Amino acid sequence: MDTITHGIAGALISKAAFGGRDMFPPTAMGKRRLATWALMLGAIFPDSDVLRDFFSSNTLLMITWHRSITHSLLCLPIWSVILAALMLEIARWRKWEALSFVALTGLFAVGILSHIFLDLVTTFGTMIWSPLEWSRPAWDILFIVDFTFTAILLLPQLLAWTFEDPAHSRRRAVIMWLIFTPAPYLISRIGLIVGARISNTAIVVATALFAVLFLFPAIEGLGLRVSYEHWNQIGLTVAIVYILAASYAHHVAYGRVKQFAAQENLEVQAIGALPLPPSFWHWDGLVRAPRGVYEIRMDLSDELLKYGASPEAKVLQHTYYPDALPNEYIEVARQLPEVQKVLWFARFPVTRFHKEGSEAIVEFSDLRFPQIRRDRPASFTYRVRFAADGQVVKQGWVRQ
Repeated sequence: MDTITHGIAGALISKAAFGGRDMFPPTAMGKRRLATWALMLGAIFPDSDVLRDFFSSNTLLMITWHRSITHSLLCLPIWSVILAALMLEIARWRKWEALSFVALTGLFAVGILSHIFLDLVTTFGTMIWSPLEWSRPAWDILFIVDFTFTAILLLPQLLAWTFEDPAHSRRRAVIMWLIFTPAPYLISRIGLIVGARISNTAIVVATALFAVLFLFPAIEGLGLRVSYEHWNQIGLTVAIVYILAASYAHHVAYGRVKQFAAQENLEVQAIGALPLPPSFWHWDGLVRAPRGVYEIRMDLSDELLKYGASPEAKVLQHTYYPDALPNEYIEVARQLPEVQKVLWFARFPVTRFHKEGSEAIVEFSDLRFPQIRRDRPASFTYRVRFAADGQVVKQGWVRQ
């Protein structure tokens, strides 16, 4: 999950479950504000591991270091205690009304735990048992960047702020509506750039939904009848329901992939159903077989409407990505320490080989990260270039 969404989630959890308040009110720092800051900072802290990239030229840190000890359940108590002690010192220095050390430790722990959980539901893999074990569990429920999920986490907090003050609620409602009205169109533009098209119907529905959320509660002060805490609790409940719905969609998609593997009598080495943007209706089914990877793109909304919920109702269409035939260049490339790390990370690797003049090129791609646009190379593709004499002249990630 992206770091911004982690922070938004942490703030929502604080406000919904721990009595937190807005982080930037026109009042002095109090315990309830401090609670939100603590949980939000705890929720973004694990991604601080990327700071190591600024001090290292190692381009493999993203797969060998990111989402490791700062994302570890085993190290969580250590980080919580350290962060609580630091915040307590800052509170004393600034003469803020602070929570107890135990309370701060608990809030940071909840924030870090929320981060670990939201990373687990994505496809990247999180080393939750490091440093004892360096495996990368991944639940494949949500895409790494999910605008719908981020909106579910953010909007209730803005609604709570909008209708917290009766004297300014209508003005705030109009401001929020004006800010969010163009958001669906802007997000659809981003979707086109990366190859994840959002339908015009979805744009219209989202635009209308923002008007309903911000303007309708402003009529006759309806929004004022919902307390600050209840707005946030509703948001947290909807977020949980969204994850449960995505989990069910993953279950259905995974069933489709297993059905395909059985139909084709594949010798399965790895199998998965991975979320695709822009919504949890879209899934990428992958099956790793001895000589390559099979891919099945699925839109569950179309399939359920046309064929019902039965996985036997449709023969799935697929794309096959074969491995290159073995040769001496591929064998040498596989023995390189960097390539071995790439293959350790990859769940659905495909090996490719071609010549460019006198040079030989070997590429290893992990199809877990979809090639949404066919005019661009797949994400997480590692290339090894050999000279005519068989010596490695260059290796590294293929840039988009």
